Amino acid sequence: MYDLASLDCELAGTIFAGKLHFSSTTGSTNSDAMAAAREGAAHGAVFFADEQTAGRGRGNHEWRSTAGEGLYVSVLLRPQLLPERFALLPLVAGLAAADAVRGVAGLAVDLRWPNDLMIGARKVGGILVEAGSTAGGPSTASFAVVGIGINVHQRSFEPGLNTLATSLDLEAALTVSRQALLAALLKSLEREALALADLTRAQLIPARVERGSTWARGRRVHVHGPQACAGITAGLDENGFLQVDTAQGRVTVRTGGIRATEME
Repeated sequence: MYDLASLDCELAGTIFAGKLHFSSTTGSTNSDAMAAAREGAAHGAVFFADEQTAGRGRGNHEWRSTAGEGLYVSVLLRPQLLPERFALLPLVAGLAAADAVRGVAGLAVDLRWPNDLMIGARKVGGILVEAGSTAGGPSTASFAVVGIGINVHQRSFEPGLNTLATSLDLEAALTVSRQALLAALLKSLEREALALADLTRAQLIPARVERGSTWARGRRVHVHGPQACAGITAGLDENGFLQVDTAQGRVTVRTGGIRATEME
């Protein structure tokens, strides 16, 4: 279980201090954060839970959130960004998560565009970013909720998953502290949010993601979703969208996900 007083103390001086909202059980931390955002919750509010009963990933996929086994957290951000810059949020969340896992568990995370956290061929976590505007606000997004789920203590997984799964404990061969991971994740996320708000540093984000990903270039993949296609990844463009060289030419994939083709 989390020690909320200790966690809040460790986050002193960050945008998250005094804004922690913990639930032993909730439907979805992202849903909690979205509802709070529409009611005026502050930038930096953090919603996390010991268990989710209706956790979800991208495309309304279920995210299994067993009590006490994973990190389930959603962060409300009200960044001053151009609308197109919001597309970079899943990428900076991935960079923050990879940094936290490396620092706490000593493991290297492979970023599979746009939202998967991988260790080898197995998925250890995922990211769901949702944007919206407050009542009476402008039509463009005025806030974003960054949801991150990471398998920490799990020892077994449901059969039939699209991607094989793993956990930090299994990979590191030790018991990883969820509290230490959460504190490290939030600190890294604040640094990445500041980078995103700076024009010069924001331009470097796609290249940084490419350096932390074996999927971004030279990988034969199948793209699923509205822009379904197959080809070889050719890096990220300036907005963080994936480019794929197909038999019909280069495709800029703006939405969807990727999987390795059977040829790999």
